[in-house]
Amino acid sequence: MFIDSHCHLDFPDIANNLDQILGNMQQNNVTHALCVSVNLEDFPRVRALAESHDNLFASVGVHPDYENLIEPDAPQLANLAHHPKVVAIGETGLDYFRLKGDLEWQRERFRQHIRAARQCNKPLIIHTREAAADTLRIMAEEGADRTGGVMHCFTESWEVAQQAIEMNFYISFSGIITFKNATLVKDVARKIPLERMLIETDSPYLAPVPYRGKTNQPAFVRYIAEEIAKLREVSLTEIAAITTHNFFNLFKIA
Repeated sequence: MFIDSHCHLDFPDIANNLDQILGNMQQNNVTHALCVSVNLEDFPRVRALAESHDNLFASVGVHPDYENLIEPDAPQLANLAHHPKVVAIGETGLDYFRLKGDLEWQRERFRQHIRAARQCNKPLIIHTREAAADTLRIMAEEGADRTGGVMHCFTESWEVAQQAIEMNFYISFSGIITFKNATLVKDVARKIPLERMLIETDSPYLAPVPYRGKTNQPAFVRYIAEEIAKLREVSLTEIAAITTHNFFNLFKIA
């Protein structure tokens, strides 16, 4: 079986067709999925999905791309995370690709999320794009290793992966790994310990080959597993089993 460790099932591209999306998951042996929050305004919708389906879970957080919001603080995030189906804080992190200028507000928001994770003892879901050095620095300064978590949709170097793993983090691969030009990501997938690997779709984005350019969905997570199995020269069954085990272990799901 497979698990999608990061998706956005509340986004309109998927939510408007949710019954079919969930049916496709079942047909492709994708047994569970984590629905990831990107802002607090829509968090109740994410939480409701998890409450309504035994095989769905939720996170709470504010994505670094969302500007001009009332900034969440650590106690607020930790309080919202005190729910049996909310298993993580995030997604959070830094993104220097989409936004430019003075991004100190992004860094402070990231710090609040790490502090919240420590307060509620739940793992972090971290997004980083063109900001690896600052991401790792803030993780170290704020003690992110105490909760651990996952570097989602990983596109950085092996050196960055090593530093994250040393801080008790998992590395999650998305549909990008199936793209021909994703040599850096493929290299990391060959090298990291299997016990530190997760797979995700980031639906509705980043559909893997052979669906590249179309709306992504959790059923497609098997294509990521298949690519990793080829890169590692191991069976698909092994990748499915270890990433499933890692998911339940990281997010403390019985």
